[in-house]
Amino acid sequence: MNGGYGVDHNLKHEVDASVMNLQPSMSRTVTLLFATACGMSVANIYFAQPLLDQLSNEFNIDHSTIGVVITITQIFYGLGLLLLVPLGDLLNQRRLIIGQMLLSTVALVIVGTASFSVMLFTGMALVGLLAVVTQTLVAFAATMASPTERGRVVGIVTSGIVIGILLARTFAGLLTDLTGWRSVYLVSAALMLVMVCMFLKVLPKVEREVKSLPYHQLIKSVFTLFMQERTLRIRSVLAMLIFADFSILWTSLVLPLSAPPLALSHSVIGAFGLVGVAGALAAAQAGKLADRGYGQRTTGIALVLLLISWLFINYLEQSLLALIVGIVLLDLAVQAVHVTNQTMILPLRTEARSRLTAGYMMFYSIGSAGGSIASTQMYAHFGWGGVCFLGASISTITLIFWATTKRLTKY
Repeated sequence: MNGGYGVDHNLKHEVDASVMNLQPSMSRTVTLLFATACGMSVANIYFAQPLLDQLSNEFNIDHSTIGVVITITQIFYGLGLLLLVPLGDLLNQRRLIIGQMLLSTVALVIVGTASFSVMLFTGMALVGLLAVVTQTLVAFAATMASPTERGRVVGIVTSGIVIGILLARTFAGLLTDLTGWRSVYLVSAALMLVMVCMFLKVLPKVEREVKSLPYHQLIKSVFTLFMQERTLRIRSVLAMLIFADFSILWTSLVLPLSAPPLALSHSVIGAFGLVGVAGALAAAQAGKLADRGYGQRTTGIALVLLLISWLFINYLEQSLLALIVGIVLLDLAVQAVHVTNQTMILPLRTEARSRLTAGYMMFYSIGSAGGSIASTQMYAHFGWGGVCFLGASISTITLIFWATTKRLTKY
């Protein structure tokens, strides 16, 4: 018991120290805890994707309309980005994070125990709305980290988000096969509660000096920041384009893999998410490069890799090895640009990091939604070749946009 208390006490002492003037760097333990919480929170909105068949049968919802479950979750996630994330600049971030995670636990229990469709939809809406705690965590981590290692910390924490997205389908599929779809949400609720208990011991109790700002002006200021900060505008457009590419691959990938001649099982298809994790982990180093002033160079190299990845992905039907190489390159590139983006925008306004994050992530959300819709349409009309052409085209546009704007921002 004393040993456990000592570890918790030391962690808390370290985090408390990180907000002092000297701002020592966050330890790897605390950084990984943030990354884990981010991954768990964002995974909650992706669990339903491989469970649509089970949900359709359980609640007697037609297969043609069951997709509304995903739509509701994404819509409310977008609303949360605008309405909740900016509160991190106005309220105590520790209380905001813990409060949102506790409410997320309740929302997950509602979904896991839903007995009729309205209860399911309500729970899914709340899950999406509260999953934006990930962005409050990123902004808080950037505040806690020392300026010289902010990129490293942000890189590790945001890697947790991408890994959570990639592993959500695998986790949901395996747990559903073992104990049913409801266990996915109930186990996640239990894990979130454990994470809340850990954060109660680790997160610093810091009262920041913030300007008194009415809520409507706080939300309005998100849009004002776009007009004032060129770097935010440029990096947000890059986020929209790279995550459109990300969604183009991951939304439509199940279609050719599950169809003849491959006809892979859902468990095997879900395992491709593990391949993507390798790229996401490798890209965590991008934050270190941005810390050293190589943000633009890192972005350029990553976008070239993004374009090259589609050359390998295009050979899916001929070689699964080529697909694996393409997935690693794509996830490496997307995560590297994402980490670099946040490392460059978060220092712009230290008093408005949550609002900067909210505005940036809204573009991420738009890109993800647009990529998902476009990829399924392309596959329906032009097959996998059409999907790859779309992905390569978006990659080319992104590379051109970066090349024409790189001189307009620092790093």
